Amino acid sequence: MPGSIRVFGWLEMARTADTLLEDIQGPTPGQMLRKRIFGHQGLLFGVAVLGLLLLVAIFAPLLAPHDPYAQDLLARMQPPVFLGGSWEHPLGTDHLGRDYLSRLIYGARISLLIGGFAALISGLIGTAMGVAAGYFGGRVDMAVTFLINVRLAMPVVLVALAIVAVFGGSLQVVILVLGFLLWDRFAVVMRSSTLQVRSREYVTAAQAIGCSTSRVILSEIMPNIVNNLIVVVTLEMAHAILLEAALSFLGLGVQPPTPSWGLMVSEGKQMMLFEPWLVAIPGITLFVLVLAINLLGDGLRDVTAPENRS
Repeated sequence: MPGSIRVFGWLEMARTADTLLEDIQGPTPGQMLRKRIFGHQGLLFGVAVLGLLLLVAIFAPLLAPHDPYAQDLLARMQPPVFLGGSWEHPLGTDHLGRDYLSRLIYGARISLLIGGFAALISGLIGTAMGVAAGYFGGRVDMAVTFLINVRLAMPVVLVALAIVAVFGGSLQVVILVLGFLLWDRFAVVMRSSTLQVRSREYVTAAQAIGCSTSRVILSEIMPNIVNNLIVVVTLEMAHAILLEAALSFLGLGVQPPTPSWGLMVSEGKQMMLFEPWLVAIPGITLFVLVLAINLLGDGLRDVTAPENRS
């Protein structure tokens, strides 16, 4: 019995020592990161909503109760369930008798596809130009600054309308047009961030020991400006989604019968005074998607900020 008491006492002393050591050392970087992530309500909301919409887009054939292209003129303009409609069409039907819920589900694919690929294309172009201008300076900076000014002098909506009107309003054309028109913000932010980072001690040290230019940019500069890049990516993704909806609303974006939320708003505007849900349902869904993307970007910026890494 005395031996057991002695062993128990040693275990308690060891446990107390470990606790004191944790209090002295503080939380680990992983624990701090988890605390920042789960303590940021905007980030959690953005991740939850965007993740849900991604799942809906991926599994659209399994979730959609009807074919989004199937027309039934005998069942046209049925109201949603919450306005007295039937559960066969929970969100009602449009002017051609197509199930509104099915078109809304498939429309998530169009919005996320256009937003993602447009942000990817514009991000690659703008990031390369901005980092090159900020790192090399001189004539490279002057050339990139000139191109940025030229791009800022061009109204995005009018240029997109003109190009789409000439080449047609297909999904591929819309993605390429938006991708090649939305790179200016990437270039401006990446140039400014690179100018701030390139004079830091760790960049100078990497250059002094003979690291190549590509290694300095990829290993020393990019990790320290990626948080700004994340914010711009989310902003431009949301911007591209809204521009696609605007083009589709004007009839120059994704063409019918492809389900697009902007096109659904355009098709329902003629009955807006009598059946406002035709415009409200896709409009609210578009609003929630853009809000989730913006909150996700803002939350990632807060979590990955350099001042929070220590």
